[in-house]
Amino acid sequence: MSAFALPSSGPAAQGVDASGVHAFLDALEAAPEIEPHSVMILRHGHLVASGWWAPYAPDRPHLLYSLSKSFTGTAAALAEAEGLLDFDAPVISYFPEFEADITDPRSRAMLVRHVASMSSGHERETVDDAYGTDPAEPVRGFLLTPPDRDPGTVFAYNQPTTYTLGAIVQRVTGQPLSAYLRPRLLDPLGIGEVFWLRDRTGREIGFSGLHATTDAVARLGRLYLNDGVWEGRRLLPEGWAARASRPHTATAGAMGDMDRQDWD
Repeated sequence: MSAFALPSSGPAAQGVDASGVHAFLDALEAAPEIEPHSVMILRHGHLVASGWWAPYAPDRPHLLYSLSKSFTGTAAALAEAEGLLDFDAPVISYFPEFEADITDPRSRAMLVRHVASMSSGHERETVDDAYGTDPAEPVRGFLLTPPDRDPGTVFAYNQPTTYTLGAIVQRVTGQPLSAYLRPRLLDPLGIGEVFWLRDRTGREIGFSGLHATTDAVARLGRLYLNDGVWEGRRLLPEGWAARASRPHTATAGAMGDMDRQDWD
């Protein structure tokens, strides 16, 4: 469990309609296609409602799936602030051992900021290509999958982009993502034990695999809402939250199919 509890409040004191919270929970319970695990609602830095559905519990780490990406992106921000990572450097510059293999000009032109924003130039998910082409080194497999367009011009939800970003962070810091984040983010936020799945390379998988409590997600969200400041202490570079959340590449209808709004 976390080292210290989030401040709590009645919903009304923070401008939240308690009846709306109840209606939301009733709607969850009434939807057979939804299996709720947990919910935490924060407003103005205060926890106004929370609950867990058995067998889930407040202190039970849960697989965060793609929420893991937010922790990977945060690690990249910290590595940049420490002068270890350059978002404008070519991805291939961090993997010189693949230099001779990667001949596609678009792959060679791919920058770190392109994988950070899922704008590698691919128009589709390439995770099967990356692991299928080189199961022992998915970064190489990804870079051997030629982008459909120039990097930076098109968005596609694409796991190997975040995997590659996480691989770069782990390479330049010499640590697994969770170990690198522990003193810089997890401990200051009061986040307890976490677990992160690894693949056969030994890397923690940046696009998924992180197990943490719901409370940990709430704390990261609160940190971003406060521009990276936690309890008066700056943990993230000033302006990073706005920089990370601004639009980077037009997505709506980018693939010519207006029915794909969730994907876009």
